[in-house]
Amino acid sequence: MTNAFQQKNRVTRSGLRLDLRPAQAEDEAPLEEFFRHVSADDLHFRFLSAAPRVAHDVVVAMTHVDHHQTENFLAFEANTGLLVATAMLACDKTLERGEVAIAERADFKGRGIGWALLQYVTDAARARGVKMIESIESRDNHAAIELESEMGFSVEACPGDATLLVVRKYLQPV
Repeated sequence: MTNAFQQKNRVTRSGLRLDLRPAQAEDEAPLEEFFRHVSADDLHFRFLSAAPRVAHDVVVAMTHVDHHQTENFLAFEANTGLLVATAMLACDKTLERGEVAIAERADFKGRGIGWALLQYVTDAARARGVKMIESIESRDNHAAIELESEMGFSVEACPGDATLLVVRKYLQPV
């Protein structure tokens, strides 16, 4: 990612102050602890899996990224330093397309973190020249689909899987 997205501060609509930065190798333990506080439904929505917990190798992949095609941003509550959310941006080699995935601690939901993180990732993708970002969503993830729709994402059926939707936003003219 560009230097502009190394460390940033954001304030959510509820007034929660966040410190945002890319994940690093030393974030493995805090990220594993974070996922213990994400609801089972939200784990399912984030990974589209029924696994009851996030495997260590997945956490390693989230903290050891190439920083060119993939970035995993972490959001910490500014006052306490508590990890409250994570947002992944995974791009193809040409940076034509990027996929976004966000997860929040259950006890911090409803405070505007998802909105702030999606805006942050959208800005990071746009700054890198990514032309389009998208997310694969379970049809049951009404909160995420509503938020993405409010932010200008289009919603389409996922080819080959009636249980999923593709939400997409073009960042540059097609």
